[in-house]
Amino acid sequence: MTLLEPSDVDGLAGVLAQQAGLRVASIRIGFDPFDFARTGAALVDRAVAFSMPNGDQLVGLGTAWHVEASGESRFRVVRDAVGRLSDPSLMAFLGYSFLDDPRRDGLWADFAPTEAFVPRIGIRRVDGRSTLTIVIPEGEHPDDTLDLLASLRKPAPIPVVDFGDHAIESLPPVARWVELVADAVKAIGAGELDKVVLARSVRVESSEPVAILRVFRQLVASYPQCYNFAWKSGGSVVMGASPELLAEVRQGRFRSNPLAGSAARGEGEDDDLAMGLTLLSSAKDRREHALVVDDMTNRLAGLVGELAVPRTPSLKKMATVQHLSTEITGSAPDGFTVLDAVDALHPTPAVAGVPTTEAIGYIAENEQLERGWYTGGVGWMAPDGDGTVAIALRCGLVNEATTHLFAGAGIVADSDPGAELQETRLKLRPLLDLVAST
Repeated sequence: MTLLEPSDVDGLAGVLAQQAGLRVASIRIGFDPFDFARTGAALVDRAVAFSMPNGDQLVGLGTAWHVEASGESRFRVVRDAVGRLSDPSLMAFLGYSFLDDPRRDGLWADFAPTEAFVPRIGIRRVDGRSTLTIVIPEGEHPDDTLDLLASLRKPAPIPVVDFGDHAIESLPPVARWVELVADAVKAIGAGELDKVVLARSVRVESSEPVAILRVFRQLVASYPQCYNFAWKSGGSVVMGASPELLAEVRQGRFRSNPLAGSAARGEGEDDDLAMGLTLLSSAKDRREHALVVDDMTNRLAGLVGELAVPRTPSLKKMATVQHLSTEITGSAPDGFTVLDAVDALHPTPAVAGVPTTEAIGYIAENEQLERGWYTGGVGWMAPDGDGTVAIALRCGLVNEATTHLFAGAGIVADSDPGAELQETRLKLRPLLDLVAST
C-alpha cells in the first residue's frame, strides 16, 4: 500500500508545473512521519528524523539544497546561505561538529564540520497536523522526485526483539579514562583551568546491522522529553536523545536550557526525591552548574534583550539520570537568528569547560577521542532565522553493524573519578540498552 494516493502526487505535480526557479509544493497528509522516514531513508543520500519535547516531528529525505562550512566563520556562512533561500516556508536541517575544523578522514568522514540542507521531500508535524513539502531545485525536472514519492509504501511493523549478538569495548579502556579524570583534577587544582569536560566512547560490534528506525522509535517512546534525532549522511547515521536545548528562536523570543550537574534516578519515588534533593544541595554540582550558566549569560549579554535567568537551578529528570537545569529566556532583536545564538554560545562550558580556549586545548591533548558531531549540535532553521538547535548528546555514530556511543562528564576541582565514570555509564544507557540488547 503506497503512502500517497496517485491523485495527491498528481496534485503536487500540477502545482510544481506552474512555478519557475526553486519550486515548492505542499499537501496535508495523514500518515506517520517516521513511517515515511523508514520507508525512504535507504533510497536517498541524506535523511533526518527529528522529534522535539513539544511533540513536533520533522522528517526530511534527499537533498534539494545544501551548504557546508568550516572554520571560525562557519555558523555565519551557513546562516547567510539559509537566509538567502527564496521561499520563506522552507526549513533547513542543521548539524555541526564540536570543533571548527575536525579531521575529515576518520570516523566522522561522512559529516561536514557544519552543514545545512533542505530536503527534497519533507514532513512537518506540528500540533498533530502533518504537512508534506516537495522541493525541486532550479533547472531540474521533478519527475524523478515525484516517482520516488509515488513509490513509497507503508512499511511492515518492526520486530522489537533484537536477535543479534554484540561485542562491547570501551575506548579508551575504563581504567585509562579514570586516570585521565584524575589527571584533569590535578590540572584544575594547579590552576590550569576551572572545569573541563572529558568524554569517552563505547564501541558495539553487532552481528546484524543496526535497525536505525526501530532504535529511533524506541528513543522517542522512552525519552519524549528529549530532542531525539537520527541523521543519515552517506553510509553513516548519527543518532541520539539529547536532553539539552542550546538555542531556540521563535517569533522574537529566545530560549536556552543548559544542564550541568548530574545524579542517578532513585529506585522508588522516595529514593528518587532524596537523590534529587541531594543533587540540589551538592556544592560541587551547584558550582559546576553555575560555571555554565554564568558563562552563557555573559555571552548573551548585549545580544539578547530582557535576559531572564533564575537564581537557583531546578531538576530535569530523565529515565536514567537527573540534571541541574536552568532555563534562560529573553527577547531576540530583529535579525537575530538561531545560528547567531549558536555562534555566540558554542561550545558551552557544559561540553568544553572553563576557560573555553584552555579547556579545548586540554581536551585535544588528552581526551584520545574523535568527537565529530558529538557535543556539536543538531536542529533546524528557517530563512527568517527562527529555529531550534539541541546539543548532540546521548548519541552514537552507526555504520551498518558498528556503533560508537559517546558520553562525557564535567570535571571540576573536587570531582571523584569513580563517580564521574558512573555518570558516563548512566548517560550511555539510553542508546546502549537499545543497540546492544541481550
